[in-house]
Amino acid sequence: MRFVLVASLLATASGFTVPSWTQTSQQKTGLSLLPKQAEQASFYPFEDSKSALQQAKGSTEKDGKVRQLLGLRGASEETDIWKIRLQLTKPVTWVPLVWGVMCGAAASGNYHWMWNPFDPNDRDIALGAEDALKGFVAMILAGPFLTGYTQTINDWYDREIDAINEPYRPIPSGAISEGEVIFQIWFLLLGGLGIAYGLDVWAGHDVPTVLLLSIFGSFISYIYSAPPLKLKQNGWAGNYALGASYISLPWWCGQAVFGELDRPVYFILPILYSIAGLGIAIVNDFKSIEGDRALGLQSLPVAFGVDTAKWICASTESFWP
Repeated sequence: MRFVLVASLLATASGFTVPSWTQTSQQKTGLSLLPKQAEQASFYPFEDSKSALQQAKGSTEKDGKVRQLLGLRGASEETDIWKIRLQLTKPVTWVPLVWGVMCGAAASGNYHWMWNPFDPNDRDIALGAEDALKGFVAMILAGPFLTGYTQTINDWYDREIDAINEPYRPIPSGAISEGEVIFQIWFLLLGGLGIAYGLDVWAGHDVPTVLLLSIFGSFISYIYSAPPLKLKQNGWAGNYALGASYISLPWWCGQAVFGELDRPVYFILPILYSIAGLGIAIVNDFKSIEGDRALGLQSLPVAFGVDTAKWICASTESFWP
């Protein structure tokens, strides 16, 4: 009797069992509710990584182009002759000289604002606009022209060293011809001297002070890079000459355009500040150790070693707070 009862219960329960085809349909219906994008993401797990790599590659290429225009290490290759000419002038090195001109103009005490919020007597718009334009021209002289001349002539005489240290630079890589480099050197030098004389005329100088400063600075640039003197062969002399040129000369230029260099203090302070420029020049030598050593140049990192040179650099940079 018990056997018959159990058998009937099992038969009844089997009548309510869901068919297998129905289960499959329900499962399929549930899966179809999932977003298709989620399904694809599970099968393509590296799409985001691929996109990130493409973005990184694009960022690197863009960074290389910026470095090329500024004249920095790690620059990308370029075929546009005007971009190559700009690279030779190393625009990133113009900044301290432009700043030096501004400091000299301020030190003269004769720079006028178009509208000075702190001085009601210094609000002559016409005079302020003239001084602003005069200062801008002085910056063009110190930056693109004479610093550009200095960097181009230095690259020309350093082409053998750069072939070791920075073979991608325009001259050792052959991106620009010898004749084009020589033309650029003369164009920047003569153009800079012409602007300097024009500033003297504009300022009403009886003695062409800005022109004389420009000639002196150009001469220092030449003997720094070119034989037989080639000051950069001696770490101390070369680095101080470079530092003084980057700090003192643009300061004197800015002060001469707007005032007079008629007191000893106007010469003494910039020269002392040039000690900090010595440290800036040492920093530039660290990237050239291999080539300097191979060609016998006694830069401070070569002569004293990297560790000692870095302490000399730090001490000169901290000489003036």
